[in-house]
Amino acid sequence: MTYSGERFTKAFGDFQAKYGIQDMYSGGFYPFETPEEYWAWWSRHITINRYQRAPEPVYSALLQLVEGRDYFVLTTNVDHQFQLAGFDKKRLFYTQGDYGLWQCSEPCHQETYDNEAVVRRMFAEQRDMRVPSELVPRCPRCGRPMTMNLRADYTFVQDGGWHQARERYLAFLRRHKGMKTVLLELGVGYNTPSIIKYPFWRMSAQNPKSTYVCINNGPSAIPEEIRERSLYLDDDIGEILTELCQVNRCPGQKRRL
Repeated sequence: MTYSGERFTKAFGDFQAKYGIQDMYSGGFYPFETPEEYWAWWSRHITINRYQRAPEPVYSALLQLVEGRDYFVLTTNVDHQFQLAGFDKKRLFYTQGDYGLWQCSEPCHQETYDNEAVVRRMFAEQRDMRVPSELVPRCPRCGRPMTMNLRADYTFVQDGGWHQARERYLAFLRRHKGMKTVLLELGVGYNTPSIIKYPFWRMSAQNPKSTYVCINNGPSAIPEEIRERSLYLDDDIGEILTELCQVNRCPGQKRRL
């Protein structure tokens, strides 16, 4: 799900030409002058990154590998591609929010709101990089502007669904404490290492029956304390997962993961 290059230009060429925005990530921070422009940008961004499935079969390959196993997904992604690919919703914890949810910008209360219906209207009805004014969302309680449910600062709303997912994740960890476990880290860099990378290192160090596996298309590191029970693959995640699926489908081959 690249946020730059041809995929960005195809979806946001007009914003690129007018404002000089070069990718979807930086565009999310652009100070648009009107809420109509702001929501024209975000409704496109949400539609293609949250409500359309990823163009590559990476998630479906991963799902094939974990089917029939007691797994749990901890992710900092906010696009819900795991759920779109068929992962069990009760086995997912999206720590940093969800493109599919809005919250009060204040926020005046700790609730979020599903945005799919309105976002699809915004996407369909926008003209000249603006959505109709009547579609601009406002908080149903205080009337302030709504905003994305993304962890950017202290205003991030952790609603009931967020807390329930967190408890399910913690229960999973308690249930598997000291058991044979694979800690599979996919594409985690050093933007927010304290959410996945560092906890995985710590859990692996505490559990001698665990194996830490890191797949990342770029440099990474493995602490000396867990090196003998770790595997680091500097390669394309999709290619690795596809190869694993092919091996697992071959008659007579042992399952490797």
